[in-house]
Amino acid sequence: MAIEPVRIAITGMGIVSPLGDDLETLWANLSTGKSGVAPIELTPTDSLPFRSGGEARGFDGKIDCYGDLDKKLQRSIKKNMKVMCREIEMGVAASQKALIHCGLGPDRDAERCGCLFGCDYILTRPEEFVDGVESCISESGKFDVSDWPNQGLYKVEPLWLLKYLPNMPNSHVSIYNDFRGPNNSITVREASMNLAIAESSSIIRRGAADVMIVGATGSRIHPLRMSHMTNIEKLATEKDDPAAMARPFDAAADGMVLGEGAGALVLESWDHAQARGAKIWGEVIGEGAAMIGPKGDRDFLRMAVAASIKSAIASAGERLPKQWHLHAQGYSVPEIDKSESLAIADALATFPDVPVACTKSYTGNLGAASGALELISSVLAMQHGQLFPIRNLDSAADHVTWQPATSQSAPGTACLHSSFSQQGQAASIVVAAA
Repeated sequence: MAIEPVRIAITGMGIVSPLGDDLETLWANLSTGKSGVAPIELTPTDSLPFRSGGEARGFDGKIDCYGDLDKKLQRSIKKNMKVMCREIEMGVAASQKALIHCGLGPDRDAERCGCLFGCDYILTRPEEFVDGVESCISESGKFDVSDWPNQGLYKVEPLWLLKYLPNMPNSHVSIYNDFRGPNNSITVREASMNLAIAESSSIIRRGAADVMIVGATGSRIHPLRMSHMTNIEKLATEKDDPAAMARPFDAAADGMVLGEGAGALVLESWDHAQARGAKIWGEVIGEGAAMIGPKGDRDFLRMAVAASIKSAIASAGERLPKQWHLHAQGYSVPEIDKSESLAIADALATFPDVPVACTKSYTGNLGAASGALELISSVLAMQHGQLFPIRNLDSAADHVTWQPATSQSAPGTACLHSSFSQQGQAASIVVAAA
């Protein structure tokens, strides 16, 4: 007798984003074409060649940003804010919102609940070392590094490192919610969320958990990271209208826009979700991943992305409906967009009518958080039966031979979200509408 495969339900979603910090606001902004790219307010940009980005302006880190929590959980989170930097705070907030959204009650089996979180490497903010550096300034006004071990180091907050470790979003979420099941952290930049979903789905399918909270957080709006990326990446030219800066797949694109945010999903076995009467927002029906690093003159990004998408399509198999949409990454960096565009054309060769969406045209690049926000955006599009167009795609680049989404495009009853890092790590997830 054949054993029925375990189905994976999406029962909760939570966000912190440049397009709003709740699902209703996110959808309202996407469906009306509103951009989240605007002048940056929380970090100085005077020494940078740009002044705008996809900032999560509604998130100030206060306890109200974490959703409607009971007093005990509020106290626990407030007590630990001193060891959470902004990226970790956003990740925890998105997770708590997703858990509230899914309606999972306090009677859950802690041993059967787990957490898997995606994250960028997190940079320390410069102010952590200000007192230490000042104590090592000589009478001549120069910093003497030889004084650091005995004078500077002792002025640094003893727990400073806990604020910046990339495994801490997972740790905080698991501890606050007493999730004692499988937990792990993934740091593969933009591909992190999809890899976390694939691993969490596998954990549930093999019977190691009934519930997994899966999230990702990232911020490119950070004084050191912005300076670093200005030197190593192609960034969008500042415009009088910041909303016109993010231009994935457009002939006039000249670089990426930096952003920040977090997103989380609650995954459950289908039977567990139905048994407790949960609303099911979607079902994970396929996963694919590939890793092809730089070597010679090969277009390794194109190869990795195409392999990832094809693998996800094969994984979904007959469950992939006739009408669906693809959610692309869209860096807005011309050469990277070309590689992704050619990969999409290759993977969709037998699916000519599949429209392609791209949330980064609204928000910029949120790092690891991009995958979470983009997938949630596609789930909402399927719920509303409406797909949002790619913003600023005024004149598509020559390599765009597939069908960009428009406001008239139907989202279909499934979406394939494709993500990848510039280092050649690619991951794709297929979600069917409930």
